[in-house]
Amino acid sequence: MRLDDLALSDEQLLLKRSAREFLRDNCPYTTVAQLEQSEEGFSPMLWRQIADLGWTGLVFPETYGGQGGSILDLMVLAEEMGRALLPSPYFASVVLSGLVVLEAGNEEQKRLLIPGIAGGDSLYSLALLEPSSSYEADGVEMRAEARGGSHVLNGTKLLVPYAGGAQAFVCPARTSVASEPEAGVSLFVVPANAAGVSIVGLPNIAGAKLAAVQFRDVRIPRSALLGEVDGGWAPLARALLRATVFQCAEITGACESVAEFSIEYAKQRVQYEQPIGVHQSIQWKCVDMTKAVYQTRVLTHTAAAALNDGEDGRLEVAMAKARASETAHFCAFEGHQIFSGAGQLVDHHLQLYSRRLKAMELSLGDADYHLEKVAEAIGA
Repeated sequence: MRLDDLALSDEQLLLKRSAREFLRDNCPYTTVAQLEQSEEGFSPMLWRQIADLGWTGLVFPETYGGQGGSILDLMVLAEEMGRALLPSPYFASVVLSGLVVLEAGNEEQKRLLIPGIAGGDSLYSLALLEPSSSYEADGVEMRAEARGGSHVLNGTKLLVPYAGGAQAFVCPARTSVASEPEAGVSLFVVPANAAGVSIVGLPNIAGAKLAAVQFRDVRIPRSALLGEVDGGWAPLARALLRATVFQCAEITGACESVAEFSIEYAKQRVQYEQPIGVHQSIQWKCVDMTKAVYQTRVLTHTAAAALNDGEDGRLEVAMAKARASETAHFCAFEGHQIFSGAGQLVDHHLQLYSRRLKAMELSLGDADYHLEKVAEAIGA
C-alpha cells in the first residue's frame, strides 16, 4: 500500500467535517460529564439525531436499510466520535453487535435484525467477555445445551456495554466441546427480558455503563441461533477485527484532542513570567504526543484499508491496536504532566479523556495482547 492510498476521499472528508461540526455543537464537555451521571449514560434525543443523520446505518448494506458505507467510512466517523468523547451505544449496538449479525446471520436474520440496528430503533449489546477475561475462543465457557427445539443458556458475561438499555444481547456460547476451542462456539440473540436473565451494573473508572449479565436456565428457541451450530467463532472473529479498527480510530481522535489542548495550554500557561512551552521538557511531550497520534492514525488507516480490500488483516489490525493502546496510555499520562494538578479537577475535561482512554486502551485487548498477535502473524 502506498502512502497516497491513505488519503481520504471527498465524501469521507465531508463526513469528517460534518461530524466534527455536529458533535462540537451538540456534544460539549458539559454534556459528556452530565450523561456520565445519568441512568442511561446517553441522550436518547442525541441518539435519535445521530440515527437521522444516517450514522447508525453507515456501515450496513442498503439492502438492510443501511447507507452502504465501508470500514474506511466507519473509521472516519469513529475518529470524530473519539475527539468528542461521544457517550452513546454506537460501539455496543452498531459496531459490536450489528457487525456480528452481518457476518454470522443468515439472510432471513439479517433482514429481520439489521434494519432496526441501522435505523437506531433497536439497541443490542455483545455479551462476550467472561470471568477469564479472554478474547480467545477458549474464553467462551458459557454453555448452551440443546433441549428439544430450544437451547438453554447458563453462564455469566462481564463488562457488557449499555446492557441496561439493550433490547437483546448477541451472545457467544459453547454448544460442544472439541479439540479446537473455535469449533464449539455458537452465536445466539437473547432477548434482554428473557426469563433467567439478570443484569447488575459494574462501576468503573471510565464512568461507562457496563454490567454483568447472568444467564440462569435461559431458554431460547432454535431460531435465536445466528448462523450454524458450532460455527460462530469465525464470523465473530471477523467482526471483532472491524470493531478493533473502530476502537483504534476512537483512540486516535481522543488522543489528538488531548494533544491539541495540551499544546495550547503549554502556550498560554505562564510561570515565572514565561509560557511553560518554552521549556524543552514540555516541548518534547508535545512533540511525542503529536508523533504518537500520527503513527496511530497511519496504522489504523492501513488496517481499515486491508479489511476493506478483503485481505486477512489480522497483522495490520494487531499492529494498529498495539500502537493505539500505547498511544492512549501515553497521551493521557503526558497530558496530565503538562496540566499538572489542574487536569485532575473534576470540572476539567482532561480527566474525562484520561479515564475513557484507559477503558479504550484495554477494550478488545491491550498492547501486550496485540503484540502477541503480531508475533503470531509474523511467525516469531
